[in-house]
Amino acid sequence: MARICVYLGSREGNSPAFRQATTTLGRTLAERGHTLVYGGARIGLMGELANAALEAGGEVIGVMPDHLVEREQAHFGLSELIRVRNMHERKATMAANADAFVALPGGIGTLEELFEIWTWGYLGLHEKPMGLLNIEEFYSPLLSFLDSTVSHGFLGPTTREMLFDEPTPSSLLDALEAQL
Repeated sequence: MARICVYLGSREGNSPAFRQATTTLGRTLAERGHTLVYGGARIGLMGELANAALEAGGEVIGVMPDHLVEREQAHFGLSELIRVRNMHERKATMAANADAFVALPGGIGTLEELFEIWTWGYLGLHEKPMGLLNIEEFYSPLLSFLDSTVSHGFLGPTTREMLFDEPTPSSLLDALEAQL
């Protein structure tokens, strides 16, 4: 089975659909035998995802820089919590421990992680699948913008196609598994 790295918010957002889809994804990852790799927090959507995977018997690996352990309220009930020195090391460690990448709703940290791993794929540093869980069309404005970057000649169609989106946890995992 695969190790799936999930980028998502340390906040819950303002729609119950975000929490519901997040817990469904965590449970489904575990039920399908995948290992969750994520940022290591016990709060927000991050905590919901980890708890759902753990409650379903899944393996969960968290990666958190020392300076954020208290700020992000590290989850000490994980299968493994890897503590690193800084954010750069966190992202590299998460990427090295993953076979695929998923982004759920989140803020600037989530977007930064998503764009960095997508850039690494574009540069040929990995060939791992990357998808968005487009809960309540959260990512639709971003996807429209990305399509615009293609039409304006700043992003190649092949690069755009590297990042796909699905509306449900099951359809997202089906698409990822088809590429693994």
